Amino acid sequence: MEEYEHLKKLVEQSAEDVAKAEGGNKAAGTRVRKSMQDIKAAAQDVRKKILEVRSTGD
Repeated sequence: MEEYEHLKKLVEQSAEDVAKAEGGNKAAGTRVRKSMQDIKAAAQDVRKKILEVRSTGD
């Protein structure tokens, strides 16, 4: 599923900034917060796609 792959990619891309933010890097923390918003939106897209698949499967 394309939407799920996009979500995984976003999470993987944010891993380095998460580590930097834990080390006290404020700019990385800002980037992580932005990434989390994008991840939230991508997760919502996955949820919608799953509902579409489920409803067409009936």
